[in-house]
Amino acid sequence: MDPSAWMERLRQGDREALEPLLAHYEGMLRYIVSGVLSDPHRQEDCLAEVRLKLWEKREQYDPERSSPATWLTVLCRNAAVDHLRSAQRHSAEALDETRPDPAPGPEEQLLRKERAERLERALASLSSRDRALFYRKYYYLQSTARIAAELGLTPRAVEGRLYRIRKGLQNKLGGDPL
Repeated sequence: MDPSAWMERLRQGDREALEPLLAHYEGMLRYIVSGVLSDPHRQEDCLAEVRLKLWEKREQYDPERSSPATWLTVLCRNAAVDHLRSAQRHSAEALDETRPDPAPGPEEQLLRKERAERLERALASLSSRDRALFYRKYYYLQSTARIAAELGLTPRAVEGRLYRIRKGLQNKLGGDPL
Protein backbone atom coordinates (compact mmCIF):
# COMPACT_ATOMS: atom_id res chain seq x y z
CA MET A 1 0.00 0.00 0.00
CA ASP A 2 1.29 3.48 -0.77
CA PRO A 3 1.72 6.28 1.80
CA SER A 4 -1.26 8.24 0.42
CA ALA A 5 -3.56 5.29 1.12
CA TRP A 6 -2.16 4.89 4.65
CA MET A 7 -2.61 8.60 5.24
CA GLU A 8 -6.22 8.44 4.04
CA ARG A 9 -6.92 5.48 6.33
CA LEU A 10 -5.31 7.40 9.18
CA ARG A 11 -7.48 10.44 8.45
CA GLN A 12 -10.52 8.16 8.73
CA GLY A 13 -9.40 7.14 12.23
CA ASP A 14 -7.78 3.78 11.43
CA ARG A 15 -5.04 3.40 14.07
CA GLU A 16 -3.58 0.41 12.21
CA ALA A 17 -2.44 2.72 9.40
CA LEU A 18 -0.16 4.61 11.80
CA GLU A 19 2.54 1.94 12.09
CA PRO A 20 3.15 1.28 8.37
CA LEU A 21 3.10 5.01 7.62
CA LEU A 22 5.68 5.76 10.32
CA ALA A 23 7.78 2.75 9.31
CA HIS A 24 7.80 3.97 5.71
CA TYR A 25 9.01 7.46 6.68
CA GLU A 26 11.15 6.52 9.71
CA GLY A 27 14.47 7.23 8.00
CA MET A 28 13.31 10.63 6.76
CA LEU A 29 11.89 11.57 10.17
CA ARG A 30 15.08 10.55 11.98
CA TYR A 31 17.13 12.52 9.45
CA ILE A 32 15.06 15.66 10.04
CA VAL A 33 15.17 15.38 13.83
CA SER A 34 18.91 14.67 13.90
CA GLY A 35 19.52 17.81 11.86
CA VAL A 36 17.92 19.93 14.57
CA LEU A 37 18.56 18.03 17.81
CA SER A 38 21.97 16.58 18.65
CA ASP A 39 21.04 14.73 21.85
CA PRO A 40 19.86 11.16 21.04
CA HIS A 41 17.45 11.18 24.01
CA ARG A 42 15.82 14.40 22.82
CA GLN A 43 15.65 12.94 19.30
CA GLU A 44 13.72 9.90 20.58
CA ASP A 45 11.42 12.11 22.67
CA CYS A 46 10.77 14.24 19.62
CA LEU A 47 9.99 11.22 17.43
CA ALA A 48 7.52 10.01 20.06
CA GLU A 49 5.91 13.44 20.01
CA VAL A 50 5.73 13.34 16.19
CA ARG A 51 3.86 10.05 16.46
CA LEU A 52 1.38 11.60 18.90
CA LYS A 53 0.96 14.78 16.82
CA LEU A 54 0.44 12.73 13.67
CA TRP A 55 -2.51 11.01 15.31
CA GLU A 56 -3.89 14.20 16.88
CA LYS A 57 -3.60 16.29 13.70
CA ARG A 58 -4.50 13.58 11.18
CA GLU A 59 -7.75 15.30 10.21
CA GLN A 60 -5.84 18.49 9.29
CA TYR A 61 -3.98 16.69 6.49
CA ASP A 62 -5.24 17.83 3.08
CA PRO A 63 -4.08 15.67 0.15
CA GLU A 64 -4.93 18.55 -2.20
CA ARG A 65 -2.33 20.80 -0.54
CA SER A 66 0.58 18.44 0.08
CA SER A 67 1.86 14.91 -0.11
CA PRO A 68 2.14 12.77 3.02
CA ALA A 69 5.94 13.21 2.90
CA THR A 70 5.70 17.01 2.80
CA TRP A 71 3.10 17.13 5.54
CA LEU A 72 5.11 14.80 7.78
CA THR A 73 8.28 16.77 7.04
CA VAL A 74 6.69 20.00 8.26
CA LEU A 75 5.10 18.27 11.27
CA CYS A 76 8.42 16.65 12.22
CA ARG A 77 10.54 19.74 11.65
CA ASN A 78 8.18 21.88 13.72
CA ALA A 79 8.25 19.33 16.55
CA ALA A 80 12.06 19.25 16.47
CA VAL A 81 12.32 23.04 16.51
CA ASP A 82 9.79 23.16 19.37
CA HIS A 83 11.96 20.69 21.31
CA LEU A 84 15.05 22.79 20.63
CA ARG A 85 13.28 25.96 21.76
CA SER A 86 11.96 24.19 24.83
CA ALA A 87 15.46 23.06 25.78
CA GLN A 88 16.81 26.57 25.24
CA ARG A 89 13.94 28.08 27.19
CA HIS A 90 14.51 25.73 30.14
CA SER A 91 18.20 26.66 30.14
CA ALA A 92 17.38 30.35 30.06
CA GLU A 93 14.69 30.01 32.74
CA ALA A 94 17.19 28.41 35.05
CA LEU A 95 19.23 31.60 34.72
CA ASP A 96 16.39 34.09 34.90
CA GLU A 97 12.99 33.16 36.34
CA THR A 98 11.60 36.71 36.10
CA ARG A 99 11.32 37.13 32.32
CA PRO A 100 7.85 37.92 30.92
CA ASP A 101 6.14 35.33 28.69
CA PRO A 102 7.16 35.99 25.05
CA ALA A 103 4.18 34.03 23.64
CA PRO A 104 2.43 35.80 20.76
CA GLY A 105 -1.12 37.03 21.20
CA PRO A 106 -4.12 35.87 19.14
CA GLU A 107 -3.63 38.54 16.46
CA GLU A 108 0.03 37.62 16.01
CA GLN A 109 -0.87 33.92 15.85
CA LEU A 110 -3.44 34.60 13.12
CA LEU A 111 -0.96 36.70 11.14
CA ARG A 112 1.67 33.98 11.44
CA LYS A 113 -0.80 31.32 10.29
CA GLU A 114 -1.88 33.37 7.27
CA ARG A 115 1.73 34.08 6.36
CA ALA A 116 2.63 30.39 6.68
CA GLU A 117 -0.26 29.47 4.36
CA ARG A 118 0.83 32.06 1.80
CA LEU A 119 4.41 30.79 1.99
CA GLU A 120 3.23 27.19 1.54
CA ARG A 121 1.29 28.17 -1.61
CA ALA A 122 4.32 30.07 -2.94
CA LEU A 123 6.58 27.08 -2.24
CA ALA A 124 4.17 24.80 -4.08
CA SER A 125 4.60 26.97 -7.18
CA LEU A 126 8.39 26.38 -7.25
CA SER A 127 9.98 23.71 -9.40
CA SER A 128 10.56 20.48 -7.50
CA ARG A 129 14.33 21.09 -7.70
CA ASP A 130 14.10 24.58 -6.18
CA ARG A 131 11.53 23.49 -3.59
CA ALA A 132 13.82 20.61 -2.50
CA LEU A 133 16.78 22.99 -2.21
CA PHE A 134 14.71 25.46 -0.16
CA TYR A 135 13.47 22.71 2.19
CA ARG A 136 16.97 21.30 2.68
CA LYS A 137 18.32 24.70 3.71
CA TYR A 138 15.45 26.21 5.69
CA TYR A 139 13.39 23.27 6.93
CA TYR A 140 16.00 20.56 7.39
CA LEU A 141 18.55 23.23 8.42
CA GLN A 142 21.34 21.68 6.37
CA SER A 143 24.50 23.69 5.83
CA THR A 144 25.23 25.20 2.43
CA ALA A 145 28.45 23.18 2.28
CA ARG A 146 26.59 19.92 2.88
CA ILE A 147 23.95 20.70 0.26
CA ALA A 148 26.63 21.69 -2.25
CA ALA A 149 28.61 18.50 -1.64
CA GLU A 150 25.54 16.27 -1.98
CA LEU A 151 24.33 18.02 -5.16
CA GLY A 152 27.76 18.31 -6.75
CA LEU A 153 27.64 22.12 -6.78
CA THR A 154 29.85 24.79 -5.32
CA PRO A 155 28.66 26.48 -2.12
CA ARG A 156 28.53 29.75 -4.04
CA ALA A 157 26.22 28.19 -6.66
CA VAL A 158 23.92 26.92 -3.90
CA GLU A 159 23.89 30.36 -2.24
CA GLY A 160 23.08 31.99 -5.57
CA ARG A 161 20.17 29.64 -6.21
CA LEU A 162 18.87 30.14 -2.69
CA TYR A 163 19.07 33.91 -3.14
CA ARG A 164 17.06 33.71 -6.39
CA ILE A 165 14.52 31.39 -4.78
CA ARG A 166 14.08 33.75 -1.80
CA LYS A 167 13.69 36.78 -4.09
CA GLY A 168 11.12 34.92 -6.20
CA LEU A 169 9.19 33.90 -3.10
CA GLN A 170 9.41 37.43 -1.75
CA ASN A 171 7.85 38.74 -4.98
CA LYS A 172 5.08 36.12 -4.78
CA LEU A 173 4.41 37.12 -1.18
CA GLY A 174 3.97 40.77 -2.10
CA GLY A 175 7.37 41.98 -0.95
CA ASP A 176 7.30 40.46 2.55
CA PRO A 177 10.89 39.60 3.46
CA LEU A 178 11.66 35.95 4.14
